[in-house]
Amino acid sequence: MSAADDFAGRRVLVTGGTSGIGLALAAGFARAGADVTAVGLGSAAVSPDGVTFAEGDVTDPACVPALLSGFDRLDAVVCCAGIIRRDDEYDADIFAQVLDVNLTGTMRTMTACHTLLRESHGSAVATASMLSYVGGPRVPGYAASKGGIVALVKSLAVAWAPQVRVNAIAPGWIATALTATLREPGGAGDAILARTPLGRWGAPEDLVGPALFLCSDAARFVTGAVLPVDGGYLAA
Repeated sequence: MSAADDFAGRRVLVTGGTSGIGLALAAGFARAGADVTAVGLGSAAVSPDGVTFAEGDVTDPACVPALLSGFDRLDAVVCCAGIIRRDDEYDADIFAQVLDVNLTGTMRTMTACHTLLRESHGSAVATASMLSYVGGPRVPGYAASKGGIVALVKSLAVAWAPQVRVNAIAPGWIATALTATLREPGGAGDAILARTPLGRWGAPEDLVGPALFLCSDAARFVTGAVLPVDGGYLAA
């Protein structure tokens, strides 16, 4: 087992961990030997071995601190909680709601985890997006929140070094419930696949390896980085 996939004896918190990318990452860390707590809204469709689920909302300032009150250590936090409201985000209230979950929720989570991560010389990983770098005409709030994630990660990486490393993954077009309508035959998915050099939609499991790497000792000299996992979409 390499340094990038050996998490035996380590404790990991995943937000947005009851579905989609977050659930896949929680399961991936558990398979690597970590003791994983996955927090999110609603219940998970599956219950992977090694994952403990907790109900929680990252827009509640008390959510993550309450969870952490029962932790004696924390080695990594992965922030996956996110929402998107296509075509509705020009409404100022909805725009603010999207930022509250995606960007401020990530800030709340990471700052709540900072003390424990500092003690363990741990790692924090946020979820950016290809829309951190290109415009999203149907989703100005989502794109703004993901652009903010890049700036937040770089800022915290500098502020919290050398004890805590802070990085992000930037998923491309991933087959989850959030992209279901785009993947309908004859929809926007055709143009997406035409631009994606690897020629397919990503799967949530495609994010597992990159997240494990960024939280592992193999990435001990990596901080402030944003790793695209997009099938080459941004390069096209």
